[in-house]
Amino acid sequence: MGNLRLIARLDVRAPNLIKGVRMEGVRPIGDPHAFAETYYRQGIDEIIYMDVVASLYGRNTIVDLVRHTAADVFIPMTVGGGVRAVEDARALLRAGADKVAVNSAATARPELVTELARAFGSQCVVLSIEAKRRPTGGWEAYRDNGREHTGRDAVEWARLGQSLGAGEILLTSVDRDGTCLGFDVDLVRAVSDAVTVPVIASGGMGATEHLAHVVEHGRADAVAMAHVLHYGKLALADIRQAAAARGLPVRMAA
Repeated sequence: MGNLRLIARLDVRAPNLIKGVRMEGVRPIGDPHAFAETYYRQGIDEIIYMDVVASLYGRNTIVDLVRHTAADVFIPMTVGGGVRAVEDARALLRAGADKVAVNSAATARPELVTELARAFGSQCVVLSIEAKRRPTGGWEAYRDNGREHTGRDAVEWARLGQSLGAGEILLTSVDRDGTCLGFDVDLVRAVSDAVTVPVIASGGMGATEHLAHVVEHGRADAVAMAHVLHYGKLALADIRQAAAARGLPVRMAA
């Protein structure tokens, strides 16, 4: 594998950065641009912005934030929420996003993934999967920020998404989101084994051991972090040093 990417995930409900547990009970934290700029200065590898209500209300309110951030933050930026058509993605890319993430609209109309890949290239298309463990085994993909069933098996949806043109998978365990109990390593491994594109593990980071475990046993290519960064529970420099000490191929900040 290439370098393990350390990614700051910022969920946004305009104008606030927010965080919840299992994608519920969200509370405002602060200005998302300020947090993004701080993480950039600390040496984060990438930023993910997710507009958590765009799909619910059928609008995209994050373009101005993306433009503002792109003027000050010079690392790859993925933006999701409210991408329903090629023109929605084009607006985000023109504002400064490097990649767009799709979930709700793609589960309803999978050909959207192909349309985006043809327009901008697979490297720009991230399939965001919000997965919940089924009582009977396996995981179901959800939409609308973990609110609505899709009826799709999460692993099969990842496989189909790659075949349609997605160049990366953002895989969020709704069950672990915001809990700091560790990633759903079984979920990440199942998806990593099903696809050949990079998989970003999201949901559950609470300790440096969690990062090592999801990379070593889940075969994650990148790790998205939110709670531990936003609330200062772990310093990015300590996370990077701990990963390097385990022999993981992280980029050492200058």
